[in-house]
Amino acid sequence: MSIVEIEGLTFSFSRKEDPVISDFSFSIEKGEIVGILGQSGSGKSTLLRLISGLEMPIKGAIKIAGTTVVSEGIFIHPEERGVGMVFQDYALFPHMTVKENILFGLSRMPRKDRKQRVEEMLELVQMGNFEKRYPHELSGGQQQRVALARALAPKPNVLLMDEPFSNLDADLKGSIREELGVILKKANMTCIMVTHDRNDVEAICDYSIVIGQSNVANNINEKTSEYNITCHVK
Repeated sequence: MSIVEIEGLTFSFSRKEDPVISDFSFSIEKGEIVGILGQSGSGKSTLLRLISGLEMPIKGAIKIAGTTVVSEGIFIHPEERGVGMVFQDYALFPHMTVKENILFGLSRMPRKDRKQRVEEMLELVQMGNFEKRYPHELSGGQQQRVALARALAPKPNVLLMDEPFSNLDADLKGSIREELGVILKKANMTCIMVTHDRNDVEAICDYSIVIGQSNVANNINEKTSEYNITCHVK
């Protein structure tokens, strides 16, 4: 089953400018982890914003879990799309504990179910002993795991990740990539991750899509390049 289906997506920041994304189509199946590779300005983050509903395309359609969320005459607001997001800077609330940050995303869940869901998420990301700590008391890798738990807690149809490793020290990236891959597979989460680093794709993605005129696909390992698609996105 396709969880995300995009057909003929076109976007420009201004009607007078050339499109950043032009006639872009692809689909993602349940449980797949897909990497979107490209250099700065290639349209990677813009694509995530279009899927999440933070930007409106000029034309084209997006379906999430079989529901059209945007097309001509249709626009479903971001909070109604069933999309989770992990931002480059994690965007944790500094005045909230780990537990409170995860709870924040569960306002639509019945109150009686929230405690169990938080406990499940803390166990999934192995942060059960840190639930009373604040973000400034955590390492970069721990903050990322909390951000991931908060995004997964409402059970989204798809998780969008924007350069999730860019704020981590080089020495940490290898282990954190591996942890993230295990968590996503255990949760059977469909995920789209944008990155400029081919090593991110090699570590956790099932395949990659390269956007823009970029050489980032060079030397990607055999597993990834076998499924690689070069998309003509301006």
